[in-house]
Amino acid sequence: MKDYTVNQVAKLAGVSVRTLHHYHDIGLLTPACIGENGYRYYGEAELLRLQQILFYREFGLSLSEVSALLDASDFDRMAALRAHRSRLREEVNRYRLLLRTIDRTIADIKGDGKMNVEKLYEGFSATKQDAYVEDLVTTLGEDARDQIVQGRSRYERRSGAAKKAAMQALADIEGALVARMQAGVAPGDPALDVLLERHQTWIGDMWGKACDASAYAGMADIYAAHPDFRARYESLGTGFTDYLCAAMRAYSARIA
Repeated sequence: MKDYTVNQVAKLAGVSVRTLHHYHDIGLLTPACIGENGYRYYGEAELLRLQQILFYREFGLSLSEVSALLDASDFDRMAALRAHRSRLREEVNRYRLLLRTIDRTIADIKGDGKMNVEKLYEGFSATKQDAYVEDLVTTLGEDARDQIVQGRSRYERRSGAAKKAAMQALADIEGALVARMQAGVAPGDPALDVLLERHQTWIGDMWGKACDASAYAGMADIYAAHPDFRARYESLGTGFTDYLCAAMRAYSARIA
């Protein structure tokens, strides 16, 4: 197997270059070698280790937990893969439950059925939400942890109507951006600035703290790298994930 540069690995794995640099900095994923040109090069062993990292991150483990598991003297890659397969089967079942929850909710909204409130939140995973916090901390720094957690707590304390209004505001922004994408507006076009400013402000409102240009660009990296976010944005419009992330980065560069 040939060696791959950090950019090639990022593209293969669907993660950001910044994430790979961070993994190197903390000793979680060290390149096979660094060339005279300063480029990081990754071989088969590093690619397989990255796969394990991504599996464990999918399951909500923190980076420190992942590192401890992979570096344990008794770590067995084959046993780990079998365990991942078992957990993924559990996730498949959970997603089936989420689909049923969606179908029941749609039927209720359309007046075709009566939603049982005890079934309203079936299938949602608290560990997924904790994993998102870890992703943000990785990008924004450890100092951001308390602010993120407090922001999430403030959101949870909002009334149902306030939560619904916040989600509708986000849906309006995203819908408008999807329409611009489909109309052929380039992601770097300043014509998107009004919508992106609203989006940036919405994120800050969720955090309870202003989302500056650097943090907003960091969120673009998270959206681009995380499969859950990609799945969500692609459901709004094919190609929307990359479009949104490119637009966020371009906007961040303009306002920095």
